[in-house]
Amino acid sequence: MTEARRNAAVSTGPCRTLVLGIAGMAVLLGGCVTARLEQEKSAATGIMDGEAVVVMARSYHLGNETERGFTDCVGDELGNGRTGLAVMPDEQFVDALFPWLEPRTAPAETKALQRFMQRPGVRDRIRDSGVRYIVWLDGDTERTGGGGSLSCAAGPGGGGCFGFAWWENEANYEASIWDLKELKSAGSVKADVSGTSYLPAIVIPVPLIARTKTAACKNLAGRLRSFIADTGTTG
Repeated sequence: MTEARRNAAVSTGPCRTLVLGIAGMAVLLGGCVTARLEQEKSAATGIMDGEAVVVMARSYHLGNETERGFTDCVGDELGNGRTGLAVMPDEQFVDALFPWLEPRTAPAETKALQRFMQRPGVRDRIRDSGVRYIVWLDGDTERTGGGGSLSCAAGPGGGGCFGFAWWENEANYEASIWDLKELKSAGSVKADVSGTSYLPAIVIPVPLIARTKTAACKNLAGRLRSFIADTGTTG
């Protein structure tokens, strides 16, 4: 019997600071990103030569909008570097399994995997594709707050912008890992990333942008890579 363990990690991205003097006052500004990762592993994993991973949006059959760009980003990051995994494009995988991964026929949970694999030709097509793991992504990035004001004007002597604005974004994503060889869920990885961006302006706006979605992609893909490659049962 495998044992599930939750593993949380907090990382804070680099912050840039800018000090501006306004009427003798110093205003400290920065665009920062903070990421929290949680992992729950319920089965042994590992990946061998010739085995691949496919990253798919769970919205494919649940109806929520997981951004296309984010799904592609996670797939690209999983395959990058010396420790990168073999990643099959999701569209290629869907085409190879046609029509069994259409919205009305795709398995929505792991208990449906047995029936899915018993459909005519499915097991052979998956074997030929080399895909060992499906990573289902669900989540989105939303603006959660903001404020301030910024105004720009032009006149005979020139123009400029004055003021200060800020906004907060939160990116919350969950990746569920299905093992198509063992026909069960191996666990999940969650990434909760928050970032605050600032736009101060004294004549010229100086944007300090928190790359929230990019940080969520890189953090989630990095943890997924180690999750899948680690042969332990509780990773």
